[in-house]
Amino acid sequence: MVDRTKGVVKMVQQYLLASDFDQTLSFNDSGVVLAELIGVHGFHDKVRGLAQINLVQQGAELSYLILHDPEFRRVRREHLVEAGKLIRLKHDVKLFARTLDTLADGYKFDFHVISAAPQEIIQSALEDIVPPENIHGTKFYYEPGNGEVKAIVRASAGWGKVTVLEEIRAQLGISHDHIVYMGDGSSDLPVMMHVNQYDGLTIAVSEAEYITRIARRTVLSDNAMSVLVPVLEEVLRWDSSKIRRYFATQGLMLREWGKTRTDLLTIEESPEVPAIDEAAPVQAPITTH
Repeated sequence: MVDRTKGVVKMVQQYLLASDFDQTLSFNDSGVVLAELIGVHGFHDKVRGLAQINLVQQGAELSYLILHDPEFRRVRREHLVEAGKLIRLKHDVKLFARTLDTLADGYKFDFHVISAAPQEIIQSALEDIVPPENIHGTKFYYEPGNGEVKAIVRASAGWGKVTVLEEIRAQLGISHDHIVYMGDGSSDLPVMMHVNQYDGLTIAVSEAEYITRIARRTVLSDNAMSVLVPVLEEVLRWDSSKIRRYFATQGLMLREWGKTRTDLLTIEESPEVPAIDEAAPVQAPITTH
């Protein structure tokens, strides 16, 4: 990508940053929220049953239940939109999405969400945060007469996430090593293995079984901004002092940063946003394990 603003030709490195939704950008599971909304009990038992018989790809259980389970057959589009409004997002998701646009000179990050959760839930939860066209969830076909879900048009689950990711990459015209993918569970393993194969960056945001063995980095925090740490280190090659200064410019402080193979972060709002002198070292408490 070439930036020709102000008559100056400047090469810009473009990256695709793709993220799962449930428990990656949120604290809630979409299925749990929807089940509570319509008064269905035993959601986790239903999901475990589907997982045990391997009837559907991991991550697509909710979509299968909406289409086939008698208790979920009453779900309509408006229920999905309402459930999205009830999703509790991780702290600073909006700030995270906004900072990607201006993270560093010479870099551009296109942020997309790829998830097996219903499209309407994700778009509702991330309204005014992520453009609808950058959200790739499960799409349903609704009966025109009564609004009943009649079919799954597309489910972005398991290996289906790889297909969606490759379509976005091709549209952006970037190489495979300029992909960053973040996720939280076993349903993200196929896309993480795909990204790793081509030297992209994979980030796990949980210590779920298997995923930390596959992801190149693991970050545990209740703040979405924490994912920027491995991006700043691995892509922009910033050191810890520069990363701390950047967080300070956003009114945040890395109060605890336990750097093992897993980055353990506690991020708090700073009482004020100080003027940052790039030449001056930042004195901040650090806890290293």
